[in-house]
Amino acid sequence: MQVEKKTIPGGIDVYVIPTTKFKTVLVTVLLRQLLSKETASKTALLPSVMERGSKDYPTYRDLMIRLEELYGAGFSSDVLKMGEKQVLSFSFEVINDQYAPGKDLLRQATEVLHSVLHRPLLENGGFKREYVEQEKEQLAKEIKGLINDKVNYALERCIQEMCKEEPFGVYKYGSLDELDQITPETLYAYYSQLFAENPLDVYIVGAIEPELAFALAEELFARSNGQRRRNLPPDQVHKIPGEVHYYKEKLPVNQGKLTLGYRTNTAYRDDDYVSLLFYNGVLGGFPHSKLFQNVREKASLAYYAFSRLEKHKGIQLIGSGIEMKNYERALEIITEQVELLKKGVVSRDEMENTRRGLINHFKLIADSPYNMLALSLDGLLGEKQVGLDYYLRRLEEIKVDDVVATAHKVYLDTVYFLCAEGEVKA
Repeated sequence: MQVEKKTIPGGIDVYVIPTTKFKTVLVTVLLRQLLSKETASKTALLPSVMERGSKDYPTYRDLMIRLEELYGAGFSSDVLKMGEKQVLSFSFEVINDQYAPGKDLLRQATEVLHSVLHRPLLENGGFKREYVEQEKEQLAKEIKGLINDKVNYALERCIQEMCKEEPFGVYKYGSLDELDQITPETLYAYYSQLFAENPLDVYIVGAIEPELAFALAEELFARSNGQRRRNLPPDQVHKIPGEVHYYKEKLPVNQGKLTLGYRTNTAYRDDDYVSLLFYNGVLGGFPHSKLFQNVREKASLAYYAFSRLEKHKGIQLIGSGIEMKNYERALEIITEQVELLKKGVVSRDEMENTRRGLINHFKLIADSPYNMLALSLDGLLGEKQVGLDYYLRRLEEIKVDDVVATAHKVYLDTVYFLCAEGEVKA
């Protein structure tokens, strides 16, 4: 995967990923902010308010009509939590100009994106009050609604307890208290500061000459004052916990949610990050993994059991759904699987099935412009820009000894158990 980069005036980095695999061109603008309690809700609220209307397209309906005029172009916005950063994402996907000669669709779509980003709809020195209040109400529903998804609620609560003294412990949508304090005026002031000072990156993926893409991005997104945007510090990854912390939360649930949080002490930028991917795959990333086979299938202790990585923070989470009475036995078998990896108890089938699974995962990245962009964004945030070939080559090289070495850097930090009232002690 080839990535071309150019820095345009204002300290804005433009990344072009030329590929002929798609009939569309994807243009994405990403704005990065540090994750903090004070700004998380404002950051999360911005995309939804901004896409409601701009000076050129005062209503969402106006924006949708314009998209239809551009042969059904797609627009989306989102807020991502990537390590200790919040990333605002604004994307347009439009038919490549070679399939609509003379229409100049890419330029027109990028001009619409520019309008959404830099020509917001204002009234009385702030964003339009109606839009702000409606989107605050919607975001409040998202924050309150987390508790209805017990699997993700348990994972999030484990992170919050594990990282309560760290930025990563902040929920990506912030809090209701912070949200309540936002006004149209304070949100616009925050928007102005954020777009003036924070790192902003432009990605263009598709069959386009890099120099043409750079020129278009510079014309529409460069800042004339040439001010360099501030640098954001890297995530704090390395930490060895002094002792394991245990938390129990009681809610009206029918199934217990046992979640374990581990410090891997491996960052995305580290050479052994690929070994960590492999370690996670053997432990709980696939149906053939140790957690699935030994906790769910053989012992019949869990309705589900998996592990996943928070790659930019170096945290591994193990999630399982269990009967309340099985807490101690499930915890014992889960920790046994982790210890087996440290001892090098890994079968040939576990290694080769994990290798195939990870290789297939990375090969599929090339089939989606969004996945190609995401891989490059991982490299940007993780301070290590590598392509698909790097991962495919490294995955072929991983041996059991590499997995064992990685396992010895992993430490259990937090055990969180979501259970029903009056159930077993945790």
